[in-house]
Amino acid sequence: MACSGAVRRQPLALSLSALLASPLLVAGCSPAESEPVPSATQLEVKTAKPAPKPQRRPFTISFAGDVHFEGVLRNRLDANPRTALGPIAAVLRKADLTALNLETAITTGGTPAPGKQYTFRAPATAFTALKAAGVDVVTMANNHGMDYMESGLADTLKAIKTSKFPVVGIGANETEAYRPFRRTVNGNRVSIIGATQVLDSQFIQSWTASGSKGGLASAKNEPRLLRAVRQARKVSDTVIVFLHWGTELVKCPTPVQRSLADKLVAAGADVIVGGHAHVLLGGGYSGRAYVHYGLGNFAFYNWGPETGATGVLTLTINGRRVLKDQWTPARINGGVPIPLTGSARQQALGAYRALRGCTGLSARPGDV
Repeated sequence: MACSGAVRRQPLALSLSALLASPLLVAGCSPAESEPVPSATQLEVKTAKPAPKPQRRPFTISFAGDVHFEGVLRNRLDANPRTALGPIAAVLRKADLTALNLETAITTGGTPAPGKQYTFRAPATAFTALKAAGVDVVTMANNHGMDYMESGLADTLKAIKTSKFPVVGIGANETEAYRPFRRTVNGNRVSIIGATQVLDSQFIQSWTASGSKGGLASAKNEPRLLRAVRQARKVSDTVIVFLHWGTELVKCPTPVQRSLADKLVAAGADVIVGGHAHVLLGGGYSGRAYVHYGLGNFAFYNWGPETGATGVLTLTINGRRVLKDQWTPARINGGVPIPLTGSARQQALGAYRALRGCTGLSARPGDV
């Protein structure tokens, strides 16, 4: 058979052996004159189906308020770090993720911040206690994170590195301080950013991370925090901001809090939670985003009728949608939260729901 200028294209349905036995090949046609013969690999590529995309499923994340290990809590930590947070650990462990505010420097040395009335510090076994209680990540961006100044910061960063416990809101430089914690949960790429809106005026500059200088992520530098949120939005399904904010003992959010929450939502945050006031504030929906203005004390060395009211906020989330919020009420006793039961639980739930009244937030998404 002679080669011709127009060679008939072989149907792809032919088997590879049939293609190899084609008279075009036997006739000795040159590559320029004959149709290229697909290899077995090429045939497999043409018939292979794309791998299915992983499906997201809802996940749960629990949040709790302020924790330190001073006073009676230090005694519990020294006695047995693995049981230091008490019975509330059973609640924290149920969630796929758990985050809280660690309001203390992690150091056993250093010099207390000059002029501060209250300074907190704890040994590195604090991380052992938190991990044993089911906590996955903490923010240290708060007005006690550098209570022992630069030497305390160095000890804290060393303890974080040694323990490999996830911490946000603090770092050896600005990039580290604003860097989010990232984890994929049930197919959801989750990012959690920590920052503080509360800093003593004399320490704002020295405690704030900037450039290559170590310190805390400050929400007072709004453009920098908003940039961190926008960057996280690009690579995340769920963006969460954990803030230290508000006014001590004030049960309603301040205009400063509400303004920052609006800006964070506009930048792409799906969930905004925080604490500092030592009392509970309300939570709910701002459009489709979820905002909680104050989680109160959690594991704390002093407590009273108002400051001893606490609990665990658990959200069920799928991507950017907060599907459900649940409050597990507790009361601080002996420094640790004790979950409430019976009529005390029902009364605490009623008081908690009433806190939403002055927040401007809704009980359901999209209602504002």
